[in-house]
Amino acid sequence: MAMRSVRLALSAMLGATMVTAVTITTAGASSARSLATCAKKVSSEEIHKGTLTVATDSPAYTPWFISNKPDNGKGYESAVAYAIAHALRIKRADVNWVVEPFDSSYIPGPKSFDFDINEISYTPARAKAVTFSVSYYDVNQSIVALAKSPIVKKHTPKELKSYVYGDQIGTTGLAYINNQIKPTTPAKVFTTLDQAVLALETKLIDAIVIDTPTGQYMAQDQITNKKGKSIATQVGQFPSTGEHYGLLFSKGNRLAACVDVALGALKKNGTLAALQKKWLGIYTSVPVIQP
Repeated sequence: MAMRSVRLALSAMLGATMVTAVTITTAGASSARSLATCAKKVSSEEIHKGTLTVATDSPAYTPWFISNKPDNGKGYESAVAYAIAHALRIKRADVNWVVEPFDSSYIPGPKSFDFDINEISYTPARAKAVTFSVSYYDVNQSIVALAKSPIVKKHTPKELKSYVYGDQIGTTGLAYINNQIKPTTPAKVFTTLDQAVLALETKLIDAIVIDTPTGQYMAQDQITNKKGKSIATQVGQFPSTGEHYGLLFSKGNRLAACVDVALGALKKNGTLAALQKKWLGIYTSVPVIQP
């Protein structure tokens, strides 16, 4: 999970390549029948019949959303949500966005949305309280630090243990620090990612661990000096541990099965790969380092 400040210049650059339409084709008749069946019954599964209610946090950050407007179809997660709707024959006008804070999304109990799309990684613990879709994005974690920090050049597995890390409570980045890096000094935990960023800028911590696309954006466009010049860098990304983002539903929500069918079609026909290249491609050319 991640939160970033939106820079209008970057938003405009990415927004110029907006996906205006998604054509759904399937590799076989069985897939087509599954989508057709789901399209017929999806309305009966929606929390508000005739409307697909999609949640995300506020603000909604680049590159997952652009200009803090989830309903504009720009940014990877916004585009994925509309691609799912298109696959299930839901009109764009019938998609309604609502706000759901990240750390409230996986609390047990009824939900005010059909699904939440907010860089929420699947974990067994979260899955006890909510239902997740199949993956719509496979995640690597990465390190962000100030450009002049020793960690930029000294980041062998042994050296990584010697730094002070910080992260937002409840994130998989924090879990990665504790379970994979295992620093000698306990990681500092913050209520929001913005607080962790401030701690990095003021050198209270040496580094943040965060998903690769978000980390690249954070290093290049968020952590800057008064002249707007970047003062941070993305040190590297770690090998995959199988972490992935899933759409989050209330526990046992029957709509999840049809959304899985739609995601399967989008993966099979190359739509998800195309959207990742369009919205996330510039963020992912980061060297791999070992924890």
